[in-house]
Amino acid sequence: MGATDGDIGHVKDFYFDDKQWVIRYLVVEAGLWLMSKKVLISPISIKDLDWIGTTIELSITKDQVKNSPDMDTDRPISRQAEIDYLGYYSYPSYWGNMGLWGVYSSPYMIAPGYSSIAPQPDEAEFEVDEFARVDTALIQEQDRHLRSHHAVIDYHLEAKDGDLGHVQGMLIDIDTWAIRYLIINTSNWWLGHLVLIAPTWISEVSWPYAKMYVGLTQQQIKDAPVYDPAVPFNREDEKSLSRYYGNNEE
Repeated sequence: MGATDGDIGHVKDFYFDDKQWVIRYLVVEAGLWLMSKKVLISPISIKDLDWIGTTIELSITKDQVKNSPDMDTDRPISRQAEIDYLGYYSYPSYWGNMGLWGVYSSPYMIAPGYSSIAPQPDEAEFEVDEFARVDTALIQEQDRHLRSHHAVIDYHLEAKDGDLGHVQGMLIDIDTWAIRYLIINTSNWWLGHLVLIAPTWISEVSWPYAKMYVGLTQQQIKDAPVYDPAVPFNREDEKSLSRYYGNNEE
């Protein structure tokens, strides 16, 4: 991951919102220039992604990263810590609206300097709404959680009639940074393959017991389209997957 004036480190994990299944922060292990400290980077700061060079370019400087508020990446992230972090970078909050990122669908659309054709709210009204969202967020702190990607890997998935397998990975929409699908390894209960399950199909998650539940049968999952990580998953594949589960709803 690179700032505007040099590399800052490597992505090691990410935190996602367990209500909307959207990545809120990337966990970056900084190099020796920052004593190998772990820092959080919001997708709002991302300027470009280079898949060939496996690099992420940011719109912020190394000094900005260095002087950003400390956030303990080994403990749950509080809403107050998020407020301090977003305030430091002059980023608006993402909570309190129906969109994935405030009133918008993408973190890039709320980045400073973004020019949108969408009408902007009146400045005074926006400030009042912003304070209201912050107050509401602090009051409802217990209702929101940021989960670590690494912590969720290996969670077990339960069907109506038994074990389905475990979470092996995730597919992410890099336009919105939403988690579109969980990659499920079905080898727990048969010599199976990888299948995809959308978070919206999950009926319940038991975070204390590391289990997820879906209203599908083992046979439905077994007969679902196979996911091959070596083959790019495109829009046609997504439509085919949606048709399959749509035609097999009970």
